[in-house]
Amino acid sequence: MAFANRITDMLGIEIPIVQAPMGWIARSQLASAVSNAGGLGIIETSSGELDNVKEEIRKMKDLTDRPFGVNIAQAFVRDPGIVDFVIDQGIKFVTTSAGNPEAYTSQLKEAGLTVFHVVPTLRGAQKAVDAGVDGLVVEGGEGGGFKNPQPVASMVLLPLVRSKVDVPIVAAGGFVDGKTMAAAFALGAEAIQMGTRMVSAAESPVHENWKNAIVEAKETGTVFLNSHTSPALRAMRTETSEALEFDTETNAMTAMADPMALYFGGDMNAALALGGQVAGRIDSVRPVADILGETAEECLSILDELATQYVKG
Repeated sequence: MAFANRITDMLGIEIPIVQAPMGWIARSQLASAVSNAGGLGIIETSSGELDNVKEEIRKMKDLTDRPFGVNIAQAFVRDPGIVDFVIDQGIKFVTTSAGNPEAYTSQLKEAGLTVFHVVPTLRGAQKAVDAGVDGLVVEGGEGGGFKNPQPVASMVLLPLVRSKVDVPIVAAGGFVDGKTMAAAFALGAEAIQMGTRMVSAAESPVHENWKNAIVEAKETGTVFLNSHTSPALRAMRTETSEALEFDTETNAMTAMADPMALYFGGDMNAALALGGQVAGRIDSVRPVADILGETAEECLSILDELATQYVKG
């Protein structure tokens, strides 16, 4: 059995799994492993380090001959030249996020790129479709990273958006294995995005302390911060994040003072270790190829079993 839907056709991938575009993490080491395993690796821009991003894209072309994409994180990259930058790199697939889909969609599509926009609400989804995007990344509030201050769970958001739009959907937030992938398909998606699972992968560049924190996390091991301001975010439960959990005055972004000491130095309290609730279901550090292969096999098996297990005649 193999996957065949609009997203596998549109993106030229074998396994409809997209890697989340996490700042400083979603670079060539991780993204090439995802693409080589049959999914879609994404290079981030949210770090704002465009010279480094350009080098990472060049490395991708050496590390894989499979499709990959780039994310334009509008809240973090405010240079209007970012679209020309991406087009000049020969990129064919872009996700846009943290901003207005009307800003770049037309220019990107006129250059021949496929564009998906990340949305946390039905209103955002409809606005993106009206702007002409090719597809959506529908992001539930249980996912890690930057969030809508009024989060909606994937179980509610995904089928709601699917009922109102016709474009292909990548489901994000809460997807970690074949079971959750099959559930995403049942709710209307044609692919899933993995973030926290990729942070914990063997090829992820983050320090082992962060990976171990994910492996050891309980299902209650994340906190939702900044519901009173912007950007809201979900992070791993640490001494630093717990101190902000019920704080309705402080902007939690002040705790991101030294992200490099966290990401690559292993100091879990030097910044906020962004992560989703699926951390509570991750019990080991695994190679990307194993994660994608096992997820795909399990998903296809479940879909096949469900067709006979609960249906008579």
